Amino acid sequence: MTAPQATPDSLDDLAGEYVLGTLSAQARREVQARLTHDAALRSAVTRWEERLLPLTNLSSPVEPSASLWPRITRTLDGKRSQHQPSAPRRSPGLWDSLRFWRSLAAGGMAAVLILGSTLALRPATVPGTPQYVVVLVAPQSQAPGWVVQAQAGQNTVQLVPLAATEVPPDRALEFWTKADGWAGPVSLGLVKPGEPVRIPLDKLPPLEPNQLFELTLEPKTGSPIGKPTGPIQFIGRAVKML
Repeated sequence: MTAPQATPDSLDDLAGEYVLGTLSAQARREVQARLTHDAALRSAVTRWEERLLPLTNLSSPVEPSASLWPRITRTLDGKRSQHQPSAPRRSPGLWDSLRFWRSLAAGGMAAVLILGSTLALRPATVPGTPQYVVVLVAPQSQAPGWVVQAQAGQNTVQLVPLAATEVPPDRALEFWTKADGWAGPVSLGLVKPGEPVRIPLDKLPPLEPNQLFELTLEPKTGSPIGKPTGPIQFIGRAVKML
């Protein structure tokens, strides 16, 4: 009996997990072996890499302070001595590696943005049709909170939460967008914290690169003047992905 052929959707899902590094070690080895002879899988992996690569430009590497790494090393050494007082010394592993922690800190934000965005991102159904992805981050902490996804030719955007967002009982989150050249932001309506939603864009021009999206804290019934009045909770700009 021959093994069932993978559908296009399952093939793209597998390629996406492979590119993101979320597969188990065994599954990753199987994909790597399969890449040598499966042209369709190779193409799917390439498409995912091309889609996700632009997101690495959404954050800049941050050089940690000189005192951070010695403190991390002391903490790791202390934990090892507490939990394994009589165990023989071993060679440092990945999680004890200073180089690993430096790399993780430098690229941490980019990795978070990439992983977060894939909660909403799916490969385009029509080859060559551009997609737009927006990672909405908190202005102060730069922590990603929501992802916006849209596909050219469709009149909706999908807003997906990445983390819990607390809103006072008498306030609400209002969703806004503004493209370059517009006189001001346009409300896309109120959204419930922690709930994904699809929002129609029937009355707006087509999306464009660098278009601004933001969530502000407004009165419970929304802004009374049709413009943002409260503090920005999350903000980001659209990235075009082929």
